[in-house]
Amino acid sequence: MPNPARLLAPLETLRESMHGRSLRLTPKLTRLYGHFRMPQPAARQYVFSNFVSTLDGVVSLQARGHAGGGDISGFSVQDRMVMGLLRALADVVIVGTGTLEADPHHVWTPDDICPQLADDYLSLTKALRKPAAPLNVIVSGSGEINLRLPLFTGGRVQTLVITTAAGAKRLLAGKPPRGLKVQAIPHYRGLIPPPAILDAVRRVNAGQRILVEGGPQLLGEFYAHGLVDEQFLTLAPQIAGRAYGDARLSLVMGQAFPPGHTRWGTLIDVRRGGSHLFLRYKLRGRR
Repeated sequence: MPNPARLLAPLETLRESMHGRSLRLTPKLTRLYGHFRMPQPAARQYVFSNFVSTLDGVVSLQARGHAGGGDISGFSVQDRMVMGLLRALADVVIVGTGTLEADPHHVWTPDDICPQLADDYLSLTKALRKPAAPLNVIVSGSGEINLRLPLFTGGRVQTLVITTAAGAKRLLAGKPPRGLKVQAIPHYRGLIPPPAILDAVRRVNAGQRILVEGGPQLLGEFYAHGLVDEQFLTLAPQIAGRAYGDARLSLVMGQAFPPGHTRWGTLIDVRRGGSHLFLRYKLRGRR
């Protein structure tokens, strides 16, 4: 496994995206990542996702204490740098309860994932004239969430829980912390469809850049509705394997697209950090 204490080294640019407008990063971020372009959405929300995967497509080992992306990336500091950059650019970060349970003490901010670049991320958000931290959105059909976690009690970020009517009733009965917003989506008892999620987000936050960090079932729903514009994917140089019937997860779960209806992307950006590849795909056929 790579040494997690390895110094943060610049990525090597192998192919650079010409997609969107160039964003002015800080000198340090430019040295580490290179030039960065992203579309400036005007009429609708722009949805992008970021995951890390093994060579054989595993994104979570689903083992106690080892369900997060760190075990997949080998605790790559370059992967954390990219995660922090994407969070700094995002107006909203959306995760499901499985992602929250895998890392219950995490807060989805740039500095939480890569504290050594906190000042640079802050400078970038100021230059973009946006809040230092994106709105953190948790999607939960049941509303069974521990509201005493640091995400809700730390006061560091604005938080929103999107849930069903029954889930909202359960959350409100638990006396949620001040500042936590709860949006109930009527007429649904389990999975909440992504169009309804995005509508609920829009009512709270006018920002257009939406980052989906998981988990695989939630991302699968976004893909099923054709709502992913870009996929950032870190390819880690390890083979995790799967036993028959085990619980290890791939990038998309809960969806199986039939022949002729699979989701195709165009590779628009490739960077290398050691033996890790940092890939970026533009998705076709967004509805």
